[in-house]
Amino acid sequence: MNGLPTTGSSEMRILTFDVEDWFHLLDYHPTRTAQEWSRYESRIHQGMDRILEVLADTGTRATFFCLGWIAEKYPEIIRQIDSLGFEIGSHTFMHQLVYEQSRAEFSEDLRRSVGVLSEITGKPVRYFRAPGFSIQRGSEWAFEVLAEQGFEIDCSVFPAQRSHGGIPSFDRPEPTIVRWRGIDIKELPINCRKMFPFRMVYSGGGYFRLTPYWFIRRWTRHARYVMSYLHPRDFDVGQPPMPGLSMDRRFKCYVGIKTAERKLRDWLRDFQFTDVSTGIRSIDWRRVPVVFLDDDSDGD
Repeated sequence: MNGLPTTGSSEMRILTFDVEDWFHLLDYHPTRTAQEWSRYESRIHQGMDRILEVLADTGTRATFFCLGWIAEKYPEIIRQIDSLGFEIGSHTFMHQLVYEQSRAEFSEDLRRSVGVLSEITGKPVRYFRAPGFSIQRGSEWAFEVLAEQGFEIDCSVFPAQRSHGGIPSFDRPEPTIVRWRGIDIKELPINCRKMFPFRMVYSGGGYFRLTPYWFIRRWTRHARYVMSYLHPRDFDVGQPPMPGLSMDRRFKCYVGIKTAERKLRDWLRDFQFTDVSTGIRSIDWRRVPVVFLDDDSDGD
C-alpha cells in the first residue's frame, strides 16, 4: 500500500532546517557539552539570516527543528521563526546522540526542549528529529518516549548506514508508520537514491553540499518523496574551522559551503517544497506501509 500523496501534485518535497550552531558537532569531544560550547563565538544569527532571506526570496515554507539550548540562549531566533509563520519542532535540548543516553535522560532532555520552545511560542511542539538521526537499533525505545510526550511526527530515521546513527534495514524511505512494542509513530524518514549496492543520500547536510547540483536536480526530479535537512552552518562562509578535526571530518564539515546557498536557491527555484504540516495533510495514513521494528520485519 502507498498513501503518498492523495491530493495535489504526485510528489512531496519537504524543506526542513536543524537550528544549531556551527560548533554543535557530534562525536567530537571538544564540542560535547555546554561548557565546551561556551568557548566558541556563536554564529547562529549569521546562518539563520541567510536561510530566512532565501525563504523570503523564494516564497518557500519550511519546518525548523530547534535545539532547546539555542531557544533558551537566543529566544529572539525562535520568536522570529514563529513570527514569520514557520513551524517549529524539537531537535532535543542538548544535542546529544540518542543511543548514548538512557531512556530517562532522553525523556528529561526532550521535556526541557518542549518546555522552552512552547513557552516562547505559546504553541505545542508536535514534530521531532534526533541529532545525527541517532535513533538506531538498540534505541528504539525512543519512539515510546516520543509517543509518551505527545509527538505526532518523527523525522529521525536515516535508512542507510552512517557514522552516528542510521537503520540500514529500514527499506521504506517514504512516509511510514513505525511500530515498536505496540506504539505507532508517523515517520517521515530521510529519502535516498538506490545505486546498487549503495543507498545514496543527497538532500541534506554535507551530502547536499558535496553532491553536484545536476545530480541533486536529476534525483529530485525522479523522486516522489524528498525530505531535506539543512543547517545554518551549511551556508555560513564566515565560520572558522573547528580546531583539531581530522582531514576527513574537516572535508565533510566545510567543503561546499561557498556554493551551498546558490545550490539551495536553484533547488527551490526548480522544485516546489513545503513544510511538514502541509506535507502530512496530503498523506492517507491508512494506506502507508507499516514498519515493525520489534522483529526487523515489515508489513502493510
